[in-house]
Amino acid sequence: MRKIDWTPKSIRAFKRLIRKNPQLRPLAERALRQLAENPFHPSLSTHKLVGDLSDIWSCSVDYKYRILFEFVKNPEAELENILLLNIGSHDEVY
Repeated sequence: MRKIDWTPKSIRAFKRLIRKNPQLRPLAERALRQLAENPFHPSLSTHKLVGDLSDIWSCSVDYKYRILFEFVKNPEAELENILLLNIGSHDEVY
């Protein structure tokens, strides 16, 4: 299982998302658990972004909401950590 790290921006975005849409909390938490276990699970629709965001990956919470993240090296572990960058609707994160 990979370790998930949060940026200050991703913490604020998560809190804002849950405050506005409390019904999304279980979906977001499930997506984060799945991301830690297997970032390329088909349910996440994980894909690498292009252009200005070419070092960033995206996965789906549901049809409308996305999580943006990076893989970061962890010298103490075999697997890379996941650094959450942003979470929100498609229009908010891109």
